[in-house]
Amino acid sequence: MKNTALTFQEMKQKGEKISMLTCYDYSTAKLMEAAGINAVLVGDSLGNTMLGYPDTLSVTMEDMITYGRAVSRGCSDTLVVLDMPFMSYQASVEQAMINAGRLMKEGRGGCVKLEGGATVCPQIKAMTEAGIPVMAHLGMTPQSVNTMGGHKVQGKSRDAAEKLLEDAYAIQDAGAFSVVLECIPAPLAEFITKAIRIPTIGIGGGAGCDGQILVYQDMLGMFTDFVPKFVKQFGNVGEMMTKAFIDYDEEVKATTFPDEEHSFKMKDEEILKDLAEKLRPEQAIGGEVDPEYLERLY
Repeated sequence: MKNTALTFQEMKQKGEKISMLTCYDYSTAKLMEAAGINAVLVGDSLGNTMLGYPDTLSVTMEDMITYGRAVSRGCSDTLVVLDMPFMSYQASVEQAMINAGRLMKEGRGGCVKLEGGATVCPQIKAMTEAGIPVMAHLGMTPQSVNTMGGHKVQGKSRDAAEKLLEDAYAIQDAGAFSVVLECIPAPLAEFITKAIRIPTIGIGGGAGCDGQILVYQDMLGMFTDFVPKFVKQFGNVGEMMTKAFIDYDEEVKATTFPDEEHSFKMKDEEILKDLAEKLRPEQAIGGEVDPEYLERLY
């Protein structure tokens, strides 16, 4: 079944949980679709995991379009969500519309995601009215990391919790079809989930949300620069990859790879003897072709 903004709503109504992971390339997208993941987020987290930036702020529209295209080619039934990068929607509704349109047309997304509550509702309303499904994002919003003083849990005080609830109502009324709740206390995330009609997707929001999302390199143990408290490693793929790279390096240097099984044969090796007449010894290292090789050839 093809996953869409509409099926997300239907899943919430039926009490079915929604699974999401980040994704940044075609090969991984194919694997996630085969696993039955409902949606993949081409997140601006690619700034950290793929481009090596210390934050998400340096990610550009061109980055998002390039990675979005790659992921969308690997997904037939999985919903592809594309993040709107920092300063691609904050300045004006017109700016937001142009860039959201680019992500849908050039990045081939199924919807876009943006961070913020009441302040971005005009953008959400305009985009949804233009036929662009919008996923919102509340709580710890990485694009605002400098104003939040770092990656900190949000909604811990009464005023902060009330503000999150008000923002959830606001983005729902503006037309968002779902909302990511990041790094907020689990009881508050469950309260908001029960209070609104659109699905909530938790990341550090506890089990009471309608769905969950993780950065796939985090849950596979591939990204170790920073491991958030909410991350569970479902496999240590990073360790397996490192071991495979070490084995490869050792076999290459020991000349045990490639072996005969992984090499191509030549039907007529007499051709090499003919080619030997065209050798240019002065072009070889030391001004001569390896005599032991030539002796073996003849």
